[in-house]
Amino acid sequence: MKREDGITPTRENCVYSSCYWVLLVSDWLCCMFLFYSEENVWKLCEFVKKERTAPLEHLSVVFISNENRMVPLWKQKSGRGDQPVIWDYHVILMVRGLQSDALVYDLDSELSFPCSLKLYGAKALRSDRNIRPDYHRKLRVVPADSFLLKFASDRSHMKASDGSWKMPPPPYPPIHTAESHMNLDDFISMDPAVGWGTVLSLDHFLRSYAENSSSASSSS
Repeated sequence: MKREDGITPTRENCVYSSCYWVLLVSDWLCCMFLFYSEENVWKLCEFVKKERTAPLEHLSVVFISNENRMVPLWKQKSGRGDQPVIWDYHVILMVRGLQSDALVYDLDSELSFPCSLKLYGAKALRSDRNIRPDYHRKLRVVPADSFLLKFASDRSHMKASDGSWKMPPPPYPPIHTAESHMNLDDFISMDPAVGWGTVLSLDHFLRSYAENSSSASSSS
């Protein structure tokens, strides 16, 4: 399968499912619920592990959300102009240590695939300084091997009360483990005592991964 960077398939060749409801809230475009970004990223991690295109320890899965499940991201394909999209949560893949800058893989972004974390931070994440506290972002950084081993979703959040699908599910079977069929909320939660990985504020995340990536590489 064709790859642009030797790590993942090209954007158009990735396993990708996208379902969302679109609502207008105030002056921002609001896309809430019904989304499969976590499964899209799981499939990217699975590809890297299976094809051995990069050491898995260089990959991290990043869940973006907050206690209110209202987080703005810019440069999303479902956005309008320079308005942000407000997700209940969003998931991206981050790769570090293979070149000077950390890279972000976001299948729903208008930015390049992959995109440097510095550019993604500046264009898509931006800053919490000038937005309401209700929208401040937190990020759960989970090692890719832990994500592949622990993540499970029965897609029940995609079903109506009568059991019918609100939107068509992806064509492959639901992802589950021997221990769980559904733990998506543990990954979306920004409670550090819950789930796997490390929970960081947006500023802490960018200082830790975007600002330090080049300097860490040059000093090694």
